[in-house]
Amino acid sequence: MDQPGVSFEDEYGLHIDGRFTPPSGGEYQPTRDPATGEPIASVAVGTVEDVDRAVSVAREAAAEWRDVPPDERGRLVHRVGELVDDNAEELAAIESADQGKPLSQARSDVAGARRYFEYYAGAADKLEGRSVPVGPDQVDFTVREPYGVSAQVTPWNFPGNLFARGVAPALVAGNAVVVKPAPQTALSTLRLAALCAEAGLPDGVVNVVTGFGDPTGEALVSHENVDTITFTGSVETGQHIMKRAAETITPVTLELGGKNPAIVFPDADLDAVADHITTGIFTNAGQVCSAVDRLLVHESIHDELLDRIVRIAEGYEIGPGWNDPDLGPLVSEEHLERVHEYIDVGREAGATLVTGGASLDRPGYFIEPTVFTDVTPEMRIAREEIFGPVLSVFRFTDEREAIALANGVEYGLAAGVFTSEITRAHRMSRDLEAGTVYVNAWFGETNQTPFGGYKRSGIGREKGLEALDSYLQTKNIAIGLEDEADSLPGA
Repeated sequence: MDQPGVSFEDEYGLHIDGRFTPPSGGEYQPTRDPATGEPIASVAVGTVEDVDRAVSVAREAAAEWRDVPPDERGRLVHRVGELVDDNAEELAAIESADQGKPLSQARSDVAGARRYFEYYAGAADKLEGRSVPVGPDQVDFTVREPYGVSAQVTPWNFPGNLFARGVAPALVAGNAVVVKPAPQTALSTLRLAALCAEAGLPDGVVNVVTGFGDPTGEALVSHENVDTITFTGSVETGQHIMKRAAETITPVTLELGGKNPAIVFPDADLDAVADHITTGIFTNAGQVCSAVDRLLVHESIHDELLDRIVRIAEGYEIGPGWNDPDLGPLVSEEHLERVHEYIDVGREAGATLVTGGASLDRPGYFIEPTVFTDVTPEMRIAREEIFGPVLSVFRFTDEREAIALANGVEYGLAAGVFTSEITRAHRMSRDLEAGTVYVNAWFGETNQTPFGGYKRSGIGREKGLEALDSYLQTKNIAIGLEDEADSLPGA
């Protein structure tokens, strides 16, 4: 089923060794438009044999790719970014139809994907080692080398953007990649893999095996010839991947869930805060790992800020992504049911539903932007990641209570502080247990700033130069300088 701005094939195969190929098992599964529930196309379901073939191809390609001069690697990766830009409207239309997000959000995601390729391309010839002073009888230095084959398991909320976030630094560092996208949203990943081939990347350097977590993902993360694993998704799946990686002693980078707090003090600009909070929780229908899940408001301004947020939420236009509304659908019927379950849990626990909470009476997986107040820390909606357009609002009286509330969950991905007092902003930033802290804004990070979590929110960092550490290992080289003639008899 075609959507405005893009035409789809009936079937999409795997992308292995620079070309599309059917799955060995002959099985395909539909991918659906979340705005209608109707199938868009059928996508291959990769088997264990397909994964093994992709990893073997990637291992062979990695041996040659690592020896491509770094400036040439950089130029090829930059060329991918240029092709992303040339095909930006098509990629945005694919993403909007397959994932459901508003077209303007999809365009922003595609621009971010292009930027990852541009940014990391410039680092290709700057991955330097260092000299270690150990004394006059030895020269000691380090070199940074690629791991080899990078397995990347990507989520359904930002599929194209997160393909670029992981693939670009992996390529620049000299690795080959095998990507397993989420089965709900594989189409933009497959298109990006084709653009990588068009850009001139050698066959086998970028491979995509589509399918389900079992057997496709399971086979990939447990493969003995995978050298490093990057995963973005739930804590439970991340834990499982760590267990499988332990069997092969494979390093992992994990960007997992969040239950992110925003703390608002009375001296903040409440109109600006309301805009930032609604953007922070309702962007992509709340399907963002760094969304504002918990709003902690000083008791003196609680009602005033809540009124502003509710007014914005109730004015949102909700509709299919291709109409570019304020809020699109959730990704699937299954996820819609999950979000509804949490809304019911919140009501049953005694939280007050201020606005939203209902599905729309139309085809597709739409739900109203939802706000709860009178939320207490022990409630499930206060502790568990909902991953939908559901905001939980708390009151606090002083900084100590705010920090205790903010840090009182098992996650530590992102947090925010809204205040006009600079010393308070520094104190709160220091004390918040989160990998990213926003001050007087939300979603303040960029492609070049590191991103990752504390506690159960993950291991390692994506984005920025820190991301390259997931794709490079350090070798130390020690060379003795003692003259052999000095040790000969009679010397």
